[in-house]
Parts: sequence; structure tokens; C-alpha cells
Amino acid sequence: MSEASVVEAVGKELFIGGKWAPATGGRTFAVDDPSTGEVLCEVADAGPGDGMAALDAAVAAQADWAATAPRERSEILRRAYEVLLARNEDLALLMTLEMGKPLAEARGEVAYAAEFFRWFSEEAVRIDGGYQVAPNGSGRFLVTRQPVGPTLLITPWNFPMAMGGRKIGPAIAAGCTMVIKPAEQTPLSMLALAAILAEAGLPAGVLNVVTTTDPGGVMEPLIRDGRARKLSFTGSTSVGRRLLEQCADKVLRTSMELGGNAPFLVFDDADLDAAIEGAMQAKMRNIGEACTAANRFYVQRGIAAEFSRRLTERMSALAVGRGTEPDVTVGPLIDADAVEKVGELVRDAVERGAKVLTGGATVDGPGHFYQPTVMVDVPRDARMGTEEIFGPVAPISVFDTEDEAVAAANDTEYGLVSYVYTNDLKRALRVSESLEAGMIGLNQGIVSNPAAPFGGVKESGLGREGGRVGIDEFLETKYVAVAL
Repeated sequence: MSEASVVEAVGKELFIGGKWAPATGGRTFAVDDPSTGEVLCEVADAGPGDGMAALDAAVAAQADWAATAPRERSEILRRAYEVLLARNEDLALLMTLEMGKPLAEARGEVAYAAEFFRWFSEEAVRIDGGYQVAPNGSGRFLVTRQPVGPTLLITPWNFPMAMGGRKIGPAIAAGCTMVIKPAEQTPLSMLALAAILAEAGLPAGVLNVVTTTDPGGVMEPLIRDGRARKLSFTGSTSVGRRLLEQCADKVLRTSMELGGNAPFLVFDDADLDAAIEGAMQAKMRNIGEACTAANRFYVQRGIAAEFSRRLTERMSALAVGRGTEPDVTVGPLIDADAVEKVGELVRDAVERGAKVLTGGATVDGPGHFYQPTVMVDVPRDARMGTEEIFGPVAPISVFDTEDEAVAAANDTEYGLVSYVYTNDLKRALRVSESLEAGMIGLNQGIVSNPAAPFGGVKESGLGREGGRVGIDEFLETKYVAVAL
């Protein structure tokens, strides 16, 4: 399909109760192409009443959906998985147009999103329980697990389809209905996903999609309503804190995948080729706009100069441009504010003594581009040491001892992922156990996998998504005491 065709093929209205409907008053907002600044289309701009209608639909569908056979839920997910793979090219182009990532990465994300549906299609039929003799022999304990109920899902713009799949997959498998609000910058991928799930046989009202430029005004009333029993959110820690406060009012179950500040540790016994390759993956996946992106590079003194030279060589060779163009490996950042934020962090580090080896500047428009950048001698008090960069900037600092490296890595309120490169098995285990993070990339630069539990500690979040435990976030445990 052409660019215009893939955009035209997507529903632009709200998806509520299995039907497409305009927002109250016919309000719409523009979806822009970040590589050109041009408007791709207009989509419905929901208000609080629209959000409540979506919750009404989810509540109305909950009982029947919870009673649906696990195998039927499984087969819906499996059909959706197959459709996603069959339409990978068109869905990838749609994602590139609204988010900016190069087509190759967009294709990978569509496949990644599909894998969540395949994984949870298999988990849907494995929801278990238990039977136990009471310790005194006088009775029996029956344990069952049931859907938590209607859920509220909020997804970010950086992985517009994968984050939807990671939340929708386990909710469907567990028997929960949903109201999902995608990021306003990237609503089209979610709208396309909703249509595919409906095509795969998902009953009306199980998934409801609300697009809006007023997320607080639309979602807070749903959180405080009390009928929704769970919120799953992926986004910034600051927004996550506010949502947790709101959820406390009705004691909602919460899953929070929040900010990151990932350290990337390279010891002098590491395979340098592997470390450079891993650094490129951990830093430049999704243009650096990922919560798992390597945010701080700590390299042992004996190899720091060589590591910096080789990373600079790789980063300076990257092709920057519109993600639809052949050979482009670095697309635009999501908007002008993102470019300004990255620029501020680089300028702050330079003012504090850091040296730019390559990049360090914006790219002339149109579009929101920033040069792939490598910096050395970055002081510990630079802002980029404590703030997510969310862009193509790799700041390098030097360390001497293992203890020094671990202390620097843990010197943050975040704890999503850490990366470690070493060929010393004992060191690998010591450091992995010492790092305060929910995930460790040991001699590899990508940790995300639908079959593995994804999540962080400290202010990087609560709960886990994916893996065998991912469905647990959408299930309640019920204990039945039986007297004999």
C-alpha cells in the first residue's frame, strides 16, 4: 500500500462497544509525521463523556467475556497474531509515518507485538488453581484464579503497537475487558490493532479505544469511578506517580512500567566487538527513544579510549533521515520538544566539561532530527546522568574498580535495566546480583522478549509484563475453604 492508502485504511473514530463512533461534538485532533511536520490525518478527540461510554461498554461485556472458554480466548489471540504477521508491511509503514522509526525497526515491532498475542494465546489455557488438604485434616483448600475485571490501559508513543500487544494480550487471555488510551502522538497503530482484533473475533465491548488530547480529563474519572479494577500504565515516572495517587482512591490493582536510566558497564576483560555491538543496540534501538535505552556508559579505564573511538566510528556512520527512505537507520525524534530536551542535556554536559566526539547538534528541518552523538569525560553531576535522554546520545564515563562501577550504576532512583559486559563468570554473577534493576542484559544489548518478565524496581515501576507472570497481573486469586 502507498503511504496515503495505509493512513486512509485506518479507522479515525473512537472504538466503543464494537462500533466506530465520532467524539462528542465531532472534535478531532491532528496526527503529524515527525519526519516532515506535515499532518497525516485527523482522529477523534474524546472527552470525559466518551471515556465513560467506553467504560460502560467494558463493564457491560465483562461477565460474558469472563465466562468465555479459555480456548476461545486463545484462538482469538492466535488469529490476531496471524493477521499481524500477514499485514506486517502495511502496519510497519503506518507506524513509521506516525512515529518516525525506520521501516526495518517498525517491521520488527509489528512482529514483536504479534509475539505477545501468540505467547498469551498459549497462556490463556494454562491458568491454574490448587487443591490442598488443610494442615489439621479437617477440611480442604480450593484455590482458583479469576479475571480481575474491567481494566484501564494507557500506552506510550515510542512503541505504539508493541506496548498495546503487551497489555491487551494478557488481558484477553485472563478474561478481562479493557478501555485503552493510546498516546495522542501515535493513535493510528492502536486503531489498526483494534480493527484486527475485531476481525479476529473479539466480542464487542471487550476492547474499547479512546483517543484524546486530554488524557487526564478523560482517564481520571474512569479511575475514580470504581468499576474498573485495574490500571496498567507505561510512561514517565512523574505521570505514574499521579496515577498511583488516583488509583489509591478505589484501591485499584496497578502495573506501572515507568522511566529508566540504564547503565551500560564495560569491563576491561569484555569482548570489545560484542560490547560495541551491544552498545549500538542498547543505545540506538528506536532512535534512543526507549525506556530500556542505555543512558549512561561506564567503561573501565584500560579500554575506555578504544571503546570510545569505535563507538564514535559506528555512530558517525549512521544514516539520518525519514524512516521510509532506504538505508536510513536513524529517524526523527517524536516532536520539537523532544529535540529541545536532548539539546539541553548535551549543552549542559558540555558546559560542565564533557567533550563531543561526534554529533552534538540538531539536523536542519523539516522534521525533528538530532545527530547521533558520542560524548566523553561526562561528569557525574551532568543532567544526563540523572535524566532520561530519550535520544541518540551516548555519554561515556570512565571507572577503575568493580565497586566503583556498581556504585555509579546504582546511583539513581530508577531501576529498569542494566547492561554488563565481561567475560569473567564470577564478576558477571557478582555484578548482576549487585545491580539494582529488574532486568540485566549480560553480554547482550537487548533484553525485551515476550516470553520473559519485563519490569523494573525502585521508581521504574511495579509488576511485570510478559513471561509466565504477565497474565498474573490480570488475575485475582480466590480461596474457597471447604469443611468436611
